[in-house]
Amino acid sequence: MPPPERDPAPARLPASLEEFLAGLGTRAFRFAELGLRHREDALDAVQDAMMKMLGYRDRPPQEWTPLFWSILRSRIVDVQRRRAFRLRWLLPAARGEDDAPADWADDGPDPQRTHDGREAYGRLAQALQTLPRRQREAFSLRILEELDVATTARAMGCSEGAVKTHLSRAREALQRQLEEWR
Repeated sequence: MPPPERDPAPARLPASLEEFLAGLGTRAFRFAELGLRHREDALDAVQDAMMKMLGYRDRPPQEWTPLFWSILRSRIVDVQRRRAFRLRWLLPAARGEDDAPADWADDGPDPQRTHDGREAYGRLAQALQTLPRRQREAFSLRILEELDVATTARAMGCSEGAVKTHLSRAREALQRQLEEWR
């Protein structure tokens, strides 16, 4: 009989909201940049989400993670909608976006490993950009941010089953794309 499964050690909760937000900076920026494909818009979205979180400092620390990702996700959707409106109505001639790859700063000690990591992340980011928004969000939150299904569902405002469906479809599409690029 196999030994009973034990729950993993509970994650340490941050002592303050400021500590919580400090630990999210880079990950939140990468999530926003994948969704917005524009560095400055991503920085603004993360800053707005963090500022909004300050109003929730009285909430228990267990609620901060899904709340923050939900706020950031909503902010990204707002920017995408505003951009689409501007492109459609205000600038009809401007139909493209700057899809230049991000310039990631990495102070890793091994240049070859850093280069390989950047290339792999660039391919993943490029493949993620082709996914529908909900699949991209589910993949980013579940896989890149390592949130559990329940937290991801709360952050995305959908059921756990929907998260699993979006994630499954995203994985299949990414696998096909990445295999084609080999």
